[in-house]
Amino acid sequence: MANQDKAAKKAAKKERRAAFRGRIGQIWQAFQMQRREDRLLLPLMIGIFLVVAVAVFFIGMIWNLHWAFLPVGIALGLLGAVIIFGRRVQATVYRKADGQPGAAGWALENMRGNWKLSQAVAGTAQLDAVHRVIGRPGIVLVGEGAPSRVKSLMAQEKKRVARLVGETPIYEIMIGGEEGQVPLSKLQTHMMKLPRNINAGQVDSLENRLSALASSRGNAMPKGPMPQGAKMRNVQRAMRRR
Repeated sequence: MANQDKAAKKAAKKERRAAFRGRIGQIWQAFQMQRREDRLLLPLMIGIFLVVAVAVFFIGMIWNLHWAFLPVGIALGLLGAVIIFGRRVQATVYRKADGQPGAAGWALENMRGNWKLSQAVAGTAQLDAVHRVIGRPGIVLVGEGAPSRVKSLMAQEKKRVARLVGETPIYEIMIGGEEGQVPLSKLQTHMMKLPRNINAGQVDSLENRLSALASSRGNAMPKGPMPQGAKMRNVQRAMRRR
């Protein structure tokens, strides 16, 4: 038994090391890709590292502890550089995804928190789509595609949903860059700013009720294609774990 436990621990340790090396590899690959496309990446990362490290070093000089503060400054400078890298990668991913069919569904799929997503609950042959999200704000319908076509899709879906959810708030969001629309890169932030109108238990109850609606008619269309650069999601997840 002891030998088995020892072997299991050794195998688990080996697996963790392999996973760690894989995450490092993903981050390095993302860095190389981003550096080729983003000439400002390295100057910004080096700049923020130096500014933060030097600032902390000089703060330490006030208390005559500059050498003790130097490691802290280096650590904070590295953290700042990593944050800059993550934001530049995210901006690139959203820029490439913007305007592609299925981009809004992809962005919603990557949201943090207790959001229940049903992609493409309504759509057209031109790949316009309406996605339904259930969360603390209530029901959120997110449309992408040509506004002239999506408007009617949104109205029909709202009417169907309203029959089942009673007085639960229903929000409508149209993806785009025109007035009254929400840019793809700001979709998650916009969703997070919606008021919290229901609790977690009500979210689950609504999901159960609306799942019957989905099963009665099936998906209106298949999920949109994965936007170019969407594989960066694995990189972003790996960075969050570090």
